[in-house]
Amino acid sequence: MKLFRFITGPDDSQFCHRVTAALNKGWLLHGGPAYTFNAATGTLHCGQAVVKEVEGVDYTPDIKLGDY
Repeated sequence: MKLFRFITGPDDSQFCHRVTAALNKGWLLHGGPAYTFNAATGTLHCGQAVVKEVEGVDYTPDIKLGDY
């Protein structure tokens, strides 16, 4: 089964740690990061797509992607 996640959050160290944790669990970057600026709050938000291939498991919509 091939899994896809899109990790989002403010552009801070916590976001980087979330992406780093995913990479250390075997997820792979899928494309480059995305950025958007929220003018109302003055904050930059990031997003990064990650993918992972998991053998021997069938996809169901109720799985928790973060568990992989």
